[in-house]
Amino acid sequence: MDILKKPLVTEKISELNESGKYGFIVDRRANKVQIREAVEKMYGVTVEKVRTMNYMGKEKSRYTKTRVISGRKPSFKKAIVQVAEGEIIDFYSGI
Repeated sequence: MDILKKPLVTEKISELNESGKYGFIVDRRANKVQIREAVEKMYGVTVEKVRTMNYMGKEKSRYTKTRVISGRKPSFKKAIVQVAEGEIIDFYSGI
């Protein structure tokens, strides 16, 4: 199971980065302990706190010639990770 799917790079999360908090899209079955271990292993930082949120996928509908097609976007889980003071995660180091 791949725990960390991708980092969140939004305006709100970028403001939190200055205070040592980073956001990730994670596997829906992952718990806080698994998320903590995955971040510590991948980025080499000490994680102090993990907060998780489950999001239901948005409903979408599309109008075609024959009928209205409706469905949902996929649901996902978001994690906000707080690292120890003085440590940073650089998402752009490999570019």
